Amino acid sequence: MTISRREFISAGATAAAGIAVASSASAHTLVPSAPVVPAAPAARPVVIASANGIRGVKTAYEMIVQGADTLDAIIAGVNIQELDPEDQSVGLGGLPNENGVVQLDASCMHGPTKRAGAVGCLEDIATPSLVAKAVMDYTNHIMLVGADARKFAIDMGFKPQNLLTEKSRQDWLRWKARQNANDNWLDHDDDIRIKFTTGTINMNAINAQGDISSVTTTSGIAWKVPGRVGDSPIVGAGQYTDNEVGAAGSTGRGESNIMVCGAFLAVEFMRQGKSPEEALMLVMKRVIEHSEKRLLDPNGRPLFGLTFYAINKKGEYAGACAYEGDMFAVCDARGARVEPCAYLYRKEERPRMPNDA
Repeated sequence: MTISRREFISAGATAAAGIAVASSASAHTLVPSAPVVPAAPAARPVVIASANGIRGVKTAYEMIVQGADTLDAIIAGVNIQELDPEDQSVGLGGLPNENGVVQLDASCMHGPTKRAGAVGCLEDIATPSLVAKAVMDYTNHIMLVGADARKFAIDMGFKPQNLLTEKSRQDWLRWKARQNANDNWLDHDDDIRIKFTTGTINMNAINAQGDISSVTTTSGIAWKVPGRVGDSPIVGAGQYTDNEVGAAGSTGRGESNIMVCGAFLAVEFMRQGKSPEEALMLVMKRVIEHSEKRLLDPNGRPLFGLTFYAINKKGEYAGACAYEGDMFAVCDARGARVEPCAYLYRKEERPRMPNDA
């Protein structure tokens, strides 16, 4: 039997009172104490994220140690990126689709309640992570998409705004001008490189009680075909949580992750006893095994970027990728910092990617 400290103190006081009463009746009668089983050690609070979440993990960790729910905390963490107009990976200022429209995706899972919410192709709302949570909190559904997701958000009180900042609009014009040398668009600032991003932030957390949550939010691949949805809003791909095991998520080429349900697979490997790092390395290998030949170099190495993150019930964590060099953010009692991801190949083995400048 496991008892809490409060129960132990209460039981001790009761036993002491019983001994005193028995002693007054007979000096030779004692009440034996029941054996005490020490409580299992609590998990250590930890928050991990993709490297762009370095500010967010600190905010989320501070909220968690002050008693905030893990999902509320990590959503507050990713809101920092979503609302930063200078961050072109998610939310306000995210790089648009090929028509110049910013379309956002997000999903979240709350371990203690076994609930989830998601939105896809959301326009004009800067914080899709909060809209995903609203879907979870207020509907019997898990995912809403497109114009109906936007209407739902506005009905819930979210304020629509133009998400295309001037900085991102100029990047879109540079990309658009270079699509066809014979079109009617003049080249735009030839000296500036075209950006190709798979901008996303994933964040996962555990508190001292062992409750776990995860969230992923993104503006998706830059210049994507309108209506494209990657892995971020797909529960089991872009993120997944099982409160008895752990959580995992990803950033990078979502199509490749969708093919293996990477976040779910990582949690299942951890359920089998694998450490977070072992689980993620197995998932990365599975991704490569399930990739089309056009996505691999002649040596079978991926021509795309994809990074996974995971945390288990003990508070152990890891990040993993194909090529050496990726980092991830973490915050615990030692503070916020970035740490290197585990990898399959050294950086010198990395082939030139299709969108390399």
